[in-house]
Amino acid sequence: MVTRIASTGLAAMASVISLTVTGHGAARPLEWGSGPLTVDALPRVPYVAHRGGAREVPENSMSGLAAAYRRGTAQVLDFDTRVLRDGTPVVFHDATLNRTTFLGGAVSGLDAGEWRGVRLRPRDALPGSWRAERPPTVAEVLDRFGGRTVLMLEAKDPRGLGRLAALIRERGLTRSVFVNTNDPEVARRVHALGLLTQLWRSARQLRTDRPERWRPYVDLLDVDIRARDADLRRAVRSGIPRVWAHTIVTPAQRDRALALGCNGVITDAPGRVSGVRGR
Repeated sequence: MVTRIASTGLAAMASVISLTVTGHGAARPLEWGSGPLTVDALPRVPYVAHRGGAREVPENSMSGLAAAYRRGTAQVLDFDTRVLRDGTPVVFHDATLNRTTFLGGAVSGLDAGEWRGVRLRPRDALPGSWRAERPPTVAEVLDRFGGRTVLMLEAKDPRGLGRLAALIRERGLTRSVFVNTNDPEVARRVHALGLLTQLWRSARQLRTDRPERWRPYVDLLDVDIRARDADLRRAVRSGIPRVWAHTIVTPAQRDRALALGCNGVITDAPGRVSGVRGR
């Protein structure tokens, strides 16, 4: 049921890296040539706009993702996915509508027609001016940005994996989209579907994890910046080629991640921490 609610030294090195890695100029997003842009085109240290850069734009919104893409301060756009009652994959983080929209109730209780009536409620603290808008479907985001930049989507509801895989394959984006989960068994399923697998782990989980076990089927290990130095180093030594740190919001956190060997930065504030002056 849906209810309406009320409206309401190392730092310098890192900066040099982030200014030069794209190869296309500091203020321009990566673009593709004769085919879709894939993960193979990413710079040595990519920056990821987490939920589009949730401290700079409305999270998981089409306007926010578009702004992050235009600014060029990140080479990867991240967003979350949920599944509606009729199986439609949509871009949304929470299981309920309450926190980020003008409505309340479970996302999974809506169908595609009802989803068109949902409107995101931009946070007052965000810089700039933003309007209420409908949260997009996954298909809409893939159609707009797929192949133009690398995408990262978290499968919040594993029931939708088959549909997500079909959407990605139909568009020829199997090397352009990371599919993220916190569950190693779901990650194994993602790999079996022929998709790029991303596994995120919390600081608490990393204390006892043995990440080398996941090397055969994880393409990207997504580690919590709050983890202990020893745990981050163990992740870096796991043999998984990409170890990116989340969720970074300050240059000091970025510098620590890079110093410990992480080779990617997942951030809510790409304009602040990437060292790239956006448009």
